[in-house]
Amino acid sequence: MKRNKQEIIDQILDLLTELVEDEPAEKQEKAQPMEMLTIKECTEAVKGLSEHTVRKLVTQGKVHYIRTGEGKCGKILISKKSLLDYLNGAA
Repeated sequence: MKRNKQEIIDQILDLLTELVEDEPAEKQEKAQPMEMLTIKECTEAVKGLSEHTVRKLVTQGKVHYIRTGEGKCGKILISKKSLLDYLNGAA
């Protein structure tokens, strides 16, 4: 009986150790900041892309973006990853 308890405790410790060792890798993935670009920076990052096209992608909801400030006066920041993923998928 005592041996059985010790085996269970050892198994639990092994599982906890695996869990703790896996955690930093997951946190590193989550900790990477998202790179955001202005509309002009999008056109500089992708040759041949116009500001008009970027604005259309935003209004059509095809790329992830945020608007800083209030209303239409706020600056639009587009996720670089989202933009590149969309353009690679559309090609």
